[in-house]
Amino acid sequence: MNIHIICLGSLKEMYWEEAEAEYLKRMSPYAKYTITEIKEEAFRGSDNFEYIKGKEAKKIIDHIPNNSVTIALHERGRTYTSRQFSFFIEERTQYGQTLCFIIGGPLGLHQSVLDKTQFQVSLSELTFPHQMVRVILAEQLYRSITLLKGKQYHY
Repeated sequence: MNIHIICLGSLKEMYWEEAEAEYLKRMSPYAKYTITEIKEEAFRGSDNFEYIKGKEAKKIIDHIPNNSVTIALHERGRTYTSRQFSFFIEERTQYGQTLCFIIGGPLGLHQSVLDKTQFQVSLSELTFPHQMVRVILAEQLYRSITLLKGKQYHY
């Protein structure tokens, strides 16, 4: 399984890095996991947010791998249980394509990015900082793999 994550911003605190690293280590026998961090655009409250998101979108779109299954993590995306998410992952990886997840920054994703994706997924109806989303996504991908492989993790 090949997983590519495109995200705006980086993990700034060590505890996020350590948590993500733990799930990537656990996943490593089953999946190749690549992360592309894109620098966020600076903004102030008085800036045009759509313009800022548009600038970020151009950088994101340039990093989407060819022939990948593109999945935006988005507040209006479809929600899944962990078991449903594992079946979603299984269906999308059976032909060897790379899963490319896209995580936006504080302003979210520009419509042009959403238009380029094949799927939109919401991890919750709650809003999380994008650093936390990376860890939650890594954990849910690991959980999905363990469900698919029949390993003891999800009860």
